[in-house]
Amino acid sequence: MIDARKLLDQFLGSQVPGLQGTVKDRATQAINLARDNPMATSAIAGVLLGTKTGRQVAGNALAFGGLAAIAGLGYQAYKNYRDGNQPQPAPQSAPQTEPQFLPPPTDSGFSTAPAVASNDFTLSLVRAMIAAARADGHIDDTERQRILGKVQEAGVGSEAEAFFQRELANPVDLDAIVASAKSEEQRVQVYTASRLAIEPDSRAERGYLDLLAGRLGLADALVDHIEATVAGAKVQL
Repeated sequence: MIDARKLLDQFLGSQVPGLQGTVKDRATQAINLARDNPMATSAIAGVLLGTKTGRQVAGNALAFGGLAAIAGLGYQAYKNYRDGNQPQPAPQSAPQTEPQFLPPPTDSGFSTAPAVASNDFTLSLVRAMIAAARADGHIDDTERQRILGKVQEAGVGSEAEAFFQRELANPVDLDAIVASAKSEEQRVQVYTASRLAIEPDSRAERGYLDLLAGRLGLADALVDHIEATVAGAKVQL
């Protein structure tokens, strides 16, 4: 069985062999490594999916693991929304100190305990990230073969390789992604993961996120909080 949590960690860059330092340092090193020697890098989204965000999650968010980062950012946005706070715009420049984030409460619907966040749901978050990365139509047949080659080089395992092959060969199954979220908290996490995967700087990407939010039934104000929270957690590399 695919270890969805490990795969999600690799997507968000928190498990990159041979890299040390802060999350921001590791992210910067990983991007540089990918540019200089793609054969040596792990299966992070920026390498495998060809994303061109130029940004990575800052602070300590990924220290807890990819799933906890998504759940924690989603919880923060959800709490601010429920408390009636106004979304805070993302800073125009990198902060002097890296932002610090707390893992989600264990007694909430954002808990990362297997009983709440199953392997199947975690794998759906990976699917959501792949779908978001495909939203701009960047992945054609040539790019798909390049990605699959890098998946094999990354050594993620035969089941994970087969998973990537299916996800890249078949149309995005938005119905399945939406249906995987059984609660409002999980719907928030699906959108959060999707927003983390991309910077929506094209109409296609923005349109996809708007469609996803609508299909998930998320209130506009809640989406605004997620957008602000994710934007505030990402730094320019």
